[in-house]
Amino acid sequence: MTLNREQRRMLQRQGEIDETGEPVRARRTPPAQPTKDERTSARDFVKEVRSELKKVAWPTREETIRYTIIVFVTLVLFTAFVAGLDWASSQAVLKLFKA
Repeated sequence: MTLNREQRRMLQRQGEIDETGEPVRARRTPPAQPTKDERTSARDFVKEVRSELKKVAWPTREETIRYTIIVFVTLVLFTAFVAGLDWASSQAVLKLFKA
């Protein structure tokens, strides 16, 4: 493997290669894919999902209301903008073909 000076120094600082440029440790092998025998049951799956959902930082009621209002206002503004573009382009096409 050809390395430039910066790459070699960085890898030496990280402990990946020695002074001669040889790898110090072997690469990690990817974990084996689970077989059908190793699948979890539905009960274990639901238990794991519940435990993960307990770790979630849920928004407060006030935050949820505030974000909902922001989404609706943005939706109304973009809808009005697209409707305005539609009206302007239809008026331009009508004037173009009347002439």
